[in-house]
Amino acid sequence: MNQAQLSRLLTFSLEIHQHVARLSNRDQVEHTLNEFGEVVLKSLFSVLDADALAILLFDQGKLSPIAVHGLLPECLGRRFLISEHPRLETILNADHVVRFDHESTLPDPYDGLLLASHGDIPVHACMGIALKQQDKVLGVVTFDSLDPSAFEHYPDSMLDMINATISNALSTVLNHVQLATSAKHQSAVVHAMTQASHAIIGEHPLMQKLKQEIRLVASSDLSVLITGETGTGKELVARHIHQQSNRADNPYVQVNCASLPEGLAESEFFGHRKGAFTGADKHREGKFPLADGGTIFLDEIGELPLSLQSKLLRVLQSGEIQPVGADDTHVVNVRIVAATNRDLQQEVAEGRFRADLYHRLSVYPIQVPPLRTRMSDVTLLCGFFLEQLRKKLNVEQLVITSPLMSRLESYDWPGNVRELEHILSRTALKAKHDEWQSRMVKLSPAHCELGTHSDSTTTLTPTQTNLPLKSATDDFQRALITSTLTQAAFNWAQAARLLDVDRANLVRLAKRLNISVKKSLKH
Repeated sequence: MNQAQLSRLLTFSLEIHQHVARLSNRDQVEHTLNEFGEVVLKSLFSVLDADALAILLFDQGKLSPIAVHGLLPECLGRRFLISEHPRLETILNADHVVRFDHESTLPDPYDGLLLASHGDIPVHACMGIALKQQDKVLGVVTFDSLDPSAFEHYPDSMLDMINATISNALSTVLNHVQLATSAKHQSAVVHAMTQASHAIIGEHPLMQKLKQEIRLVASSDLSVLITGETGTGKELVARHIHQQSNRADNPYVQVNCASLPEGLAESEFFGHRKGAFTGADKHREGKFPLADGGTIFLDEIGELPLSLQSKLLRVLQSGEIQPVGADDTHVVNVRIVAATNRDLQQEVAEGRFRADLYHRLSVYPIQVPPLRTRMSDVTLLCGFFLEQLRKKLNVEQLVITSPLMSRLESYDWPGNVRELEHILSRTALKAKHDEWQSRMVKLSPAHCELGTHSDSTTTLTPTQTNLPLKSATDDFQRALITSTLTQAAFNWAQAARLLDVDRANLVRLAKRLNISVKKSLKH
């Protein structure tokens, strides 16, 4: 290590330690990890030459970026499963810096994602160090350069000192975050941020507020009512409330109230005894007994029949349940989290929902923002879904072209995050079909039929234009309802949600339009 390198290294270490000291004096920990990552990468650029840098946190077999420089912004939304990325796995398993030869056949997780490259990534240098503290893996730092020999002249001793500085600082920051959030499990904050299947992706202020509310209410046993449009991610919010609560090690039971047959709903909730009704040939535990000690998530609570609302109210008031056919009651300890896309206050005003049950459920209301109000998160969400799709479609890399990203960022997303996921899935499938010989599949506007397969509405084209207005309107409604029923597998409650109408009103309208669903039509 020469004198210039040593001088830059000492400056780097000082900057990191000073930043960590400032972070450790904070009471608020919002953005702490991201700020730390940004400072580390900015300081690293002053120590060595690289076109791209990234710092990623490790959690349960995955690596999640907290800061990137020189890479497309969508990288921040990706979650890299170690078993699917041999370069990252090699870095994690090494005790010292790993340099990859420019002729290495191991796929690069950042192929096509470097800002400094045009088209397919050219021959380049890759390097990585694993961040560890007392044999515990914390994360990795990756280095990329378009110059194949860029990292050859940096001595291992210098890179080992960089590794030690970042590892010690990251360990301190993680401990501070965990203590400040009073998480039951030491890895709760990191795990909630990095888990691949149930991550809440978004850095918009509205999403930061949402995550803060989740952390706040999770530590209590208050009932929570989650509201928001279809496709915004209400179920994810419910899961995070449970995972960050003191009940995290106990059951999490989910019930879709819209799919409960009214005659069997009570048995589904509370269980039944043998002989309680025709077909009850044995005892059966209901959802509430199964959730004892944990959390029950009542999805689409607005669809719950009035006849069952009073019985649910009794559980909220006393914790007592009575299985169908049983003489005795018993007490369960269950936290209730409910969700709806309806305006329950309006439902109460119109007599379709009990006011006392509404107030019991909405002790702590949480509203999930629609995607159109946080459009800056579209890029992150694209990265998150593309990494999942890459695995499902068995391709080496999926990349969104700039023209398509511009279209995605200007669309209003009536179906919210769910619509984005579905559109990306269709687009990626078409792109793979067109580029089946390419190791890097690029999604372009030609592959994307944006808005033509909306997940919340169905677009129909009238075949006649010379009908009276009422007849044309009836024909349109008849075609729309029939199409939506088919899409919903003839589930009236699901169709009503897709059309954003009340189920009872939809059934009445269908009856007026002479729409009938025959068993022979079912799949």
